[in-house]
Amino acid sequence: MNINQRIHDLREVMQREHLAAFIFPSTDPHQSEYVAGHWKGREFISGFNGSAGTAVVTMTSAALWTDSRYFIAAEAQLRGTEYQLMRLKIEGTPTIAEWIGRECGPGADVAIDGTCSAASSVQELITDLRKQGGITLRTNLDPLALIWKDRPTIPENPVEIYPMEYAGEAAHDKITRIRKALRQKHADGMLMAALDDIAWTLNLRGSDVHCNPVFVSYLLISSQDATLYINKVKLSPEVLAYLKAEGVGVAPYEDVRKGLKDYFEYNILLDPDEVNYTLFKSVTREIVKAESPVKRMKTVKNEREIAGFKSAMLRDGIAMTQFLYWLSHQQPETLTEISVSDKLTALRAEQPLYRDISFDTIAGYQAHGAIVHYEATPETDIPLQAEGFLLLDSGAQYLDGTTDITRTIPLGPLTDEQRRVYTLVLKGHIQIELCKFPSGASGTQLDVLARQALWREGLNYLHGTGHGVGTYLNVHEGPHQIRMEWKPAPLVAGMTVTDEPGIYLEGKFGVRIENTLLITPYKQTEFGQFFQFESLTLCPIDKSPIIADLLTPEETDWLNDYHQRVFDTLSPHLTPDEAAWLRTACAPL
Repeated sequence: MNINQRIHDLREVMQREHLAAFIFPSTDPHQSEYVAGHWKGREFISGFNGSAGTAVVTMTSAALWTDSRYFIAAEAQLRGTEYQLMRLKIEGTPTIAEWIGRECGPGADVAIDGTCSAASSVQELITDLRKQGGITLRTNLDPLALIWKDRPTIPENPVEIYPMEYAGEAAHDKITRIRKALRQKHADGMLMAALDDIAWTLNLRGSDVHCNPVFVSYLLISSQDATLYINKVKLSPEVLAYLKAEGVGVAPYEDVRKGLKDYFEYNILLDPDEVNYTLFKSVTREIVKAESPVKRMKTVKNEREIAGFKSAMLRDGIAMTQFLYWLSHQQPETLTEISVSDKLTALRAEQPLYRDISFDTIAGYQAHGAIVHYEATPETDIPLQAEGFLLLDSGAQYLDGTTDITRTIPLGPLTDEQRRVYTLVLKGHIQIELCKFPSGASGTQLDVLARQALWREGLNYLHGTGHGVGTYLNVHEGPHQIRMEWKPAPLVAGMTVTDEPGIYLEGKFGVRIENTLLITPYKQTEFGQFFQFESLTLCPIDKSPIIADLLTPEETDWLNDYHQRVFDTLSPHLTPDEAAWLRTACAPL
């Protein structure tokens, strides 16, 4: 990719439009974390392919902002280009508005594509730019339409019905619940823009986005009607008949602005974090600015969804155990990061109801394990050695559930530093698993449990400790999270959330240990309802790196109890040799 040539072509457009800067977010018109190729404009203009980041190009400079997950990867991918890496949440890093103000001066005109930017983020940017000497922001230009000659088209992949045996609730019942929630917010209807919300609501799935079983569309719900805006070529006669039976009409994807113009109710709820700025500004009715009620509805799993998660985790645990057994019988020098990733994917693909991976596997050996979201390529793929750590973060999409698991695997002798870091990370992981908490608590209030042992050693990680997981949907699901930054969404029974502390020592190694958990009731007391975590993930945690004296008796008991459950649950589904290996892997510490 000739990134500098692309910047040159962009600047020619900017010069014609009298623009001092152009801003490229990483999102699509639906504010997706992972986007279809058509909307990978930030990657096109910068070469950086991480899931989060913002590129800005001026007439004389360029910069890219991203978070700690991608610092090392971004530095490598931006090398040889004009881009300066801006490390978010690091002291001294300017905001986008501050940097533009410094580079362009007061009174400059800058632009962003309003169709690919959330209304809330654009409004915040307008305010911030005004503070930089009255810089103005245009939102009606997409220069990529002029310079991206081989731009991928918007996907036209077919949509499929998600069976009730896994969904557990009919689409028309979900829409009824949504309308009730809208009335509580004094809203007559809403425009749903988040692709996973639409897929969940309608009990449909697609394949328009890599690893995410969603489809490009909007859903407009009024007090009486519901209309899916989608390219109709994606809908079979069966799906069309299904939608009609569920009370949902269909209109072309590009007609969503017309649908908003023709919307007849008094007001409409728009989530400013999900609806793009262009659509937001096109609405003529009164707007109720509020979080989409669907976000929290879909995070609380029903009985069928929970049963599906447990079935999916069982099959995923079988595949993971088969992989670890296989790996233990290989000579590491004969393997590479890509070959172990391919082997794990192949074992998962043998499991019933397997559909895809849930994200690109992170298989990072030694120093590559310190790159938080590392993805091996033919250029970076390295052979393993009979020493050190392999960090393996992976997951799968099964028809009945989505999985996400990380194990840090010793391939041979370890240093004292590696063993100590591994044990401290494990302590943090176990403390989250052991946690009991009252109703109303958010993940921010629990996050310190994962970090306290690390902080005592002067260690820390900048990514979140946990995120929600969808039901055969996106592997990242919110709004609830476990992280240092304030996230007020409470943790309630029925939610899934990951537990994944880690430490990353650049140029040396990385450690992360992750299970996916289910929130369940713990006890009711005079102080209210309390909750706890149930580990859904079934896979041994390697004991050989552990410094046993660093674990408390309670932590050791948890690990032994967890391993007993892993063995009892998985061993009947394994060969005798695999079961014997698992018995040793799950033996008490």
